Amino acid sequence: MEQDRLIVIASLLSGFLFFLLGSSTSLTSDGEALIKFCTLVPHRYDALNWKPFTSICHTWAGVSCNSDESRVIAVHLSAIGLSGIIPPDTLSRLTALRILNLHSNNLSGSFPSEIANLSALIEVRLQFNRFSGKLPFDFSLWRDLSVVDLSYNFFNGSIPLSIANLSRLGDLNLSNNMLTGNIPDLSLPSLQFLNFSNNNLEGVIPDSLQRFPDSSFSGNYLYSKTFPPVSPPSSNSTSSECKKHKKSSLVGIVAGSTILGLIILVILITLLICCLRGKARYTPRPKKIVKLDRSLENVALVRQDEGNKLVFFEGCTFNFDLEDLLRASAEVLGKGTYGMAYKAVLEDSTNLVVKRIKDVGMGKREFEQQMELVGSIKHENLMELRAYYYSKDEKLMVYDYYSLGSVFSMLHGNRGGIRTPLDWEARLSIAIGVAKGLAYIHSDCGGRLVHGNIKSSNIFLNRHFCGCISDLGVTALINQTATPISRTAGYRAPEIVEIRKPTQMSDVYSFGVFLLELLTGKSPIQVIGSDDDVLHLVRWVHSVVREEWTAEVFDVELMRLTNIEEELVEMLKIAMSCVARLSGERPKMAEVVKMISDVRRLDTTNQSSFDEASSEVDSTDTIPALLAHEEGSSLPIEQSS
Repeated sequence: MEQDRLIVIASLLSGFLFFLLGSSTSLTSDGEALIKFCTLVPHRYDALNWKPFTSICHTWAGVSCNSDESRVIAVHLSAIGLSGIIPPDTLSRLTALRILNLHSNNLSGSFPSEIANLSALIEVRLQFNRFSGKLPFDFSLWRDLSVVDLSYNFFNGSIPLSIANLSRLGDLNLSNNMLTGNIPDLSLPSLQFLNFSNNNLEGVIPDSLQRFPDSSFSGNYLYSKTFPPVSPPSSNSTSSECKKHKKSSLVGIVAGSTILGLIILVILITLLICCLRGKARYTPRPKKIVKLDRSLENVALVRQDEGNKLVFFEGCTFNFDLEDLLRASAEVLGKGTYGMAYKAVLEDSTNLVVKRIKDVGMGKREFEQQMELVGSIKHENLMELRAYYYSKDEKLMVYDYYSLGSVFSMLHGNRGGIRTPLDWEARLSIAIGVAKGLAYIHSDCGGRLVHGNIKSSNIFLNRHFCGCISDLGVTALINQTATPISRTAGYRAPEIVEIRKPTQMSDVYSFGVFLLELLTGKSPIQVIGSDDDVLHLVRWVHSVVREEWTAEVFDVELMRLTNIEEELVEMLKIAMSCVARLSGERPKMAEVVKMISDVRRLDTTNQSSFDEASSEVDSTDTIPALLAHEEGSSLPIEQSS
């Protein structure tokens, strides 16, 4: 009853407000539907500035209209805390909608019937929610769909064959659900990205999808190709030929029967052994997607005769010991500044990250004290240390495994190839998450803590699709004199060359470089020719601003998006303030958190000011002009170091 009453109130209120607005009939209907949606669906209320008597097309956050401003064609509402089911008679009224982005929320229920009949859709992003049940049987209505991302939900059942009718589909991501059955033959000419990983799919990978990498199918029970069928016997044998070979055939039958009997006996014995070991279920090993793992026992020469044990922190639910860890299969994730990182898979299929630390410049007691300090720090934007190990020869740190990989791989992996670019909403979520995590580090322990190694390869995505920082406390373990500064040169603050000791202000500088990385899509240091010919990202951004190369500073993958120019400029201003050459001119991380949060809180006043600023300058206005338009503003210019 309460839900019905809310629906009636929302409908009456929205209708009355838009009657007063006097908008076009179609746009009014779209506005009513959106007001009703945000009224009925719980969300983070500071994320939406949808207000009556304001322009839907110009001021409503996350809403875009067509060129004549008669209809809503795009809705971007990612990571704003939406929860519950999508109510009826809301999104279904946006019949001109082409892009729907609701990722990284807490929406639930079956596949939304509200979007099932929106035939104009070209892009649907519902990843990182709690949707469940079967996928729609018929995708044929969405003939223009080019992007479908339903990953990280709880969808079950089979993959609909009707997806094969989406001739314009370029990206399809159904990973990390509970889908079952075979993969249909999807002969999609435009398909460039595919991910079916981490479901319960089985059988053969169709020939039409063999061109995609192994990672697209991992975590299933799949084969790379079918076994060739046994050819049937020829029917051209004559009666005389049959008589001629009758004796030899009988001998062959007897021999074949004997061999077959032996094979059956071996199979029965094998099955019996499997049953006795509690492994009666047979899981076919994929031919195409299997990796050659190594054991940590082979890559970490841990001395167990010293009586050292794996130390777990309070609240950790893991149930394994050092021996279990050393037996785990291991895959090298990468070589970092201070050691190697491995993905370890225990016998119960638990995934972990084990980091081997080298060049430790402290004894056992100091090491344990540092680990206890790091293990006590809990924050949703900090990767939690689960356990550690100390011996004379080995120092290990154990973390949860984040399956999405690092932000570095998301930004720079396979550019120009098959990949799903990070959209602006995702990059904003990553930036605010990292900023909050770093601000928390700086505020803990009386403001004495420093991270010291902020970079995109140390940043991952948590379950809310926000940035999550790893390697907290590692820098303090290391003998800095044994670590070449060149390893972190791209993120290194200028003053580190002299003092060689990270500070909170050098953390801010590193964070600023990371923001520039998110904005430009470029690595902090790029080798142009020889090893001595490198391009420093900070210097390059300053040169672009000085030379007035307009929007060329931003990642081309971002420039394809619309209505985000002002936010890009605001974030660029924040990044440039963080990479000021003098540490005293940089903001503190608590201030940075507020500045980034305000990027998505641009109210009507801010919008009007921006419109006025735009009207004062030519339509081909440059980034420097936008950055310096505010009275008294100036651009920090980095000197060559």
